[in-house]
Amino acid sequence: MQLRHSSAMAQTNPGLPHGDLLQLKRWNTPTIYNGWEQITKHDRTKTAINLEETRDFMPQMGPMVGSAVTLVIEPGNPEHPQTNPKAWNEYRHYVASVPGPKIVVVQDLDKPRVIGSFWGEVMSNTHRALGCVGTITDGAIRDLDEITNAGFKALARRLCVGHAHVCPVRWGIPVEVFGQRIEPGQLIHADKHGFLAIPHEDLPGLLEAARFMDSNECNTVIAAARGAAGLPAEQLLKKMEEASLAFRQAAQERFKKGGEW
Repeated sequence: MQLRHSSAMAQTNPGLPHGDLLQLKRWNTPTIYNGWEQITKHDRTKTAINLEETRDFMPQMGPMVGSAVTLVIEPGNPEHPQTNPKAWNEYRHYVASVPGPKIVVVQDLDKPRVIGSFWGEVMSNTHRALGCVGTITDGAIRDLDEITNAGFKALARRLCVGHAHVCPVRWGIPVEVFGQRIEPGQLIHADKHGFLAIPHEDLPGLLEAARFMDSNECNTVIAAARGAAGLPAEQLLKKMEEASLAFRQAAQERFKKGGEW
């Protein structure tokens, strides 16, 4: 292959303190999105989110948070294993060189005719040992119970039975999965709803924004809805209108944006 790995592209961003990552993991991905949309200058309908449906095969594990390590595979092409016999070793060194926690983002060139899986019992345990918490792949996974037992979370297109001719083809480069481009080192928050690949410049204010918007909902629109049961419809609607206004005002004061409500 002309390009297997770019050390320049593989450099990770400065990231967030581990304590911040643990706090981000306490919320689901939609909650993090609610905070992110308040601080970003990007188009919230096109940037950062998966634009195609994903499937979370371990929803019981909750969200995963980590920096992207990227990989391209093509299990249907038997030439790749012969092209670079050292690919596996070189790829593992790349993964090991990136600070954790890490999420492996895999672009499968065979899609939509996915025929082989990179992920199974061996690869999940290997990557767990290398500091990876899970994967997002637009291809397939197999050995579902064994991957789950390894504590390795997977968002994927589907399950399959074989590995075909799978081997690392290119890594440490931008990839596109589920309609979204992801750069090596991008911080990713993912769960059963999909994923959010946060642009590097949006990292500093992300935790504070998510925390604020979650609290804003609890103090206004959610409180109004849960506290209005049994009221006459006119009073109920009035309380909800007042709560929505309070929600917008709080968001506007903090971020100069109105927010969802």
